[in-house]
Amino acid sequence: MNQQHALVVFSGGMDSATALWWALREFSAVSAVSFAYGAKHNARELAAAETICRNLSVPHIEIPLGFIGRYFHSSLLKSGGAIPEGAYNEENMASTVVPFRNGIMLAAAAGLAEDSGFSAVILGNHSGDHAIYPDCRPEFIDGMAQAIEAGTGGKVKLLSPFCRMSKGQIAALGAELGVDFSLTWSCYNGRDKHCGKCGTCRERREAFREAGLPDPTVYED
Repeated sequence: MNQQHALVVFSGGMDSATALWWALREFSAVSAVSFAYGAKHNARELAAAETICRNLSVPHIEIPLGFIGRYFHSSLLKSGGAIPEGAYNEENMASTVVPFRNGIMLAAAAGLAEDSGFSAVILGNHSGDHAIYPDCRPEFIDGMAQAIEAGTGGKVKLLSPFCRMSKGQIAALGAELGVDFSLTWSCYNGRDKHCGKCGTCRERREAFREAGLPDPTVYED
């Protein structure tokens, strides 16, 4: 086990929850950070993140990034249009891109990690995100990792352990680690239940099928 402190960027979704459990296995100390940035599903995500961290006794910090919701344009945001239903692919999900979202969040996380004396920031992006979101692609992660290490004088490293894994592979790993996926939130609509129709709900369903796992999610559909 790495005898250092890691900071997990934690949305409360499947991937970041698996990253949190992975960090708990790999590091001697772990904290989590979530961001309130004006997404339609932010309240559900943040509630999931808080519950999971409380259950695991993991320190959890929430950072407001309200300027994203006010000044940026995306259907993912409360100020944007309808969340697209259907396949989780570039053509269908393009409207959900929030410009440079991961860059902004990782910069804040890196500053928090450096200030707190943490040695690593962990992001749970995966290969299925690459076609849709430029700030999830390996070239971005590699560049951001270099920038964070250089900008913190080598004190903080960025780790992306699932960058080349599918969501189904992450679900399988999460099951091995003991992740309670019933507590996680994926749906971009952010209603009382997962809608079952938007791209992220479809991707969630497909991940459990790929992993051969029962889906604990309650869907509207």
